[in-house]
Amino acid sequence: MKKRYEGMLILNVKGSEDGAKDVIERLESDFKKEGAVIEQVQKMGNRPFSYAAGDLSSGYYTNFVFQAEPAAISRIQSKLKLDSDVYRQYFLLSKAGAKAA
Repeated sequence: MKKRYEGMLILNVKGSEDGAKDVIERLESDFKKEGAVIEQVQKMGNRPFSYAAGDLSSGYYTNFVFQAEPAAISRIQSKLKLDSDVYRQYFLLSKAGAKAA
């Protein structure tokens, strides 16, 4: 049974919001390949970090709201770890809980 999740992704687009659009579209297709049904993509824009760890001082924050099988989350996380455009990722089971697709 599919459950509803939220995934916060911080993208490394090096200040180029035009590049963020392409990265987000590619990530949406990656989610869909793993069987996820995307409900909403919230683009929160480029924001500075409170402290710089390395050469990156800001990131493009994006929140994905989607439905997926629980097993798909680990596959998505593994794939995003290898993606150089994804700086950080965090997934959370939505408070709305399980929904049928």
